[in-house]
Amino acid sequence: MKLKYLLIVGLLYSSSSCDVLNEASNMISTNSTTNSSTPSLTNDEVISGLKEALSVGIKNSVNLTSVTDGFLKNDAIRLPFPPDAQAVKDKALNWGLSGQVEKFETTLNRAAEEATKEALPIFVDAIKNMSVQDGFTILKGGDGAATKFLKDQTTSKLVIAFSPKVKEATSKVKLTEYWNPIISKYNNAMTLSGGQKLNPDLDAYVTEMAIKGLFKMVEQEENKIRKDPIARVSDILVKVFGSLTK
Repeated sequence: MKLKYLLIVGLLYSSSSCDVLNEASNMISTNSTTNSSTPSLTNDEVISGLKEALSVGIKNSVNLTSVTDGFLKNDAIRLPFPPDAQAVKDKALNWGLSGQVEKFETTLNRAAEEATKEALPIFVDAIKNMSVQDGFTILKGGDGAATKFLKDQTTSKLVIAFSPKVKEATSKVKLTEYWNPIISKYNNAMTLSGGQKLNPDLDAYVTEMAIKGLFKMVEQEENKIRKDPIARVSDILVKVFGSLTK
C-alpha cells in the first residue's frame, strides 16, 4: 500500500515538472521570437536615418519655398522690413510711401524665393558631410533635434556658400531699385536733421533670413517623420524612426 502511494506521488510530481519545463520552454521561445522580430539598431543606422530625414526635409522645404509666394505668403518665414531699418520704414510710411514699402518687402521675399532655388545642393552637401558621433542622442532628443544639430554644425558654412546665390537673386529681382528711393529720401532727411544715416546690407539680411526660414521648414518636415509613419518614405526612415514608437 505504501509502495503504491509513493508511485502515485512520483507520477504527479513528474507530470508537474513536465508542465513547468514546457511552460519555461514556451516563454523562452516567445521571447526569442519577439527579440528577433525587432532587430536592434546600430549607431551607424541611426546616423544614416537622421541624415536621410534631413535630406528629405530640405528637399521638401526647397520645393515649398522656391516658388512664387513661398516666402511671401508663409507667415512663419516671411521676410519683414529689416529690423535695423525700422526707423526708415516708419518715416517712409509717414511720408506716404506705403506703396513703395510694400513693393520693397515683396521684392525682399522674391529674392529669398529665387535664392532658395539654388539651396538644395548646398544643404544636401552640408548634410552628407555633417559629422555625427552619437546618433541615438539626437534621435531621442525630441522634436527638431536633428535640425538643431544640423543648424549648429553648418550655419556658418552655409552662409558663405549661400551668399553668392543671394547676391545673384537680389540683382535678378532688382531689389535695390525698390530700396534706393526709400533709403535715399530717409538719408537726405537725416542730413538735414543731423540724424544717423542708414543703409543695411540687404544681401546679408536676405541670406540670414532665407537660411533661417529653410531651417524652420526642415524642422517641420523632421517632426512629421518623427510622428507620422506615412512621412517615412524609405526603409531606413521606417526602421530608425519606427523604433521611437515601440
